[in-house]
Amino acid sequence: MFGRITVSFFLMFLVSSASAQDWAKKMFAETNHDFGTVARGAKSEFVFEFQNIYKETVHVASVRASCGCVTPSIQTDTLETWEKGGIHVKFNTATFVGNRNATITVVIDRPYFAEVQLGIKGLIRSDIVFNPGTVNFSNVDQGNEATQTVHVSYAGRSDWKIVDVRSANTNLMVELNEVERFSGRVGYKLKVNLKPGTPAGFFNSEMILVTNDSAARQVPLLVEGNVQSPLSVSPASLALGSLEVGQKITKNVVVKGNQPFKIVGVQCSDCFEVTLPEEAKELHVVPVQFTAKAAGKIAETIEFNTDLGGATGSCTVSGTVTDTAIAAQQ
Repeated sequence: MFGRITVSFFLMFLVSSASAQDWAKKMFAETNHDFGTVARGAKSEFVFEFQNIYKETVHVASVRASCGCVTPSIQTDTLETWEKGGIHVKFNTATFVGNRNATITVVIDRPYFAEVQLGIKGLIRSDIVFNPGTVNFSNVDQGNEATQTVHVSYAGRSDWKIVDVRSANTNLMVELNEVERFSGRVGYKLKVNLKPGTPAGFFNSEMILVTNDSAARQVPLLVEGNVQSPLSVSPASLALGSLEVGQKITKNVVVKGNQPFKIVGVQCSDCFEVTLPEEAKELHVVPVQFTAKAAGKIAETIEFNTDLGGATGSCTVSGTVTDTAIAAQQ
C-alpha cells in the first residue's frame, strides 16, 4: 500500500506551505468514506487507516468533526517509522436522520504541524429502524450454536417488503418473519443463527437487507462477535533458540480446556516427537522433543487435536539450526 522509502522532513522546508501540508495526507490510505444508506439506530463505523512513512516520529494531537452526526477518535496517537494507526469514526444513526456530510480534521503536531481533512457522508433513513442496531454475538464458545434477534421497523408505504437477506459470511443462517403490517407500518423479526462450526476469533461482517424500495434497495446490518476456543495452547510461540545439527531439545507445551478432554492426535513434521497423555484432564503438560536434522531456519507449527467438540489448538515453533562441521570447512 505504501512504498518502502522513508523520507526526511528536512526537504519539507524547501517547498511551499501548501505542499508541506501534503506530507501528512500521504500517510492516509483513503481520505473519504461513504456509509451509504443505513437504517436509524444501525451501528455504522469506519476506520481511516494511516501509516508513518517518514523517518521522524509522528504524533496526532487531536481530532474534531464539523458535525455531531459523527464521533471521531484516535486509535494510536504516536507512530514510529512504518507503524500504523487509525482514526475511528462512528456514524451517529440513533440521533440524526437524513443526508449527512461531515469533515473530520486530524491535527498533527509532530514532527511539524499539519491538518488532514477526512470526508464522511451517508443517508440515515428515518423510516427504517433496527432494534438493536447490530447483530452482536459477543462471546460465544466454539462449537456452540448462538442466536440473536433484530427487529426491523418501517413506516411509510403499506406494500414495503424485505425480499431477501444476503451475507458473504457462510457461518450465518437467517430466518426472516413478518410480524406486523398495518396502516403503513411494517415489522420484521430477523433471527440470525451462528453455526457451531464457526472458526475461533473475532469477526465483523455485514448482512444486506434487500427491499422492494427503489430509494433504499439495499440496507446494511452489521454482524459482529467473538468465537472463543474452548482450548488454549501455551506458549503460543515456542522459541528454540540456536541449535546445532543433530542436537535435541525438549520443551513443555501446556494445552488447557474448559473441561476435561483428551488429546487424540498431533500434526507436526518428523522433526518432532510428542508424548501424548492418555487420560482426560482440563490441563495437559505435553513434552515436545525437537531434533535438529538440517541447517536453516526453524518455522514449524504443532497442532493438537482433541475430543473437546473437535477443537484444535496450535503453537508455532521458531529457531535456527547451524552445521558447525560445514562452517569449519569454509
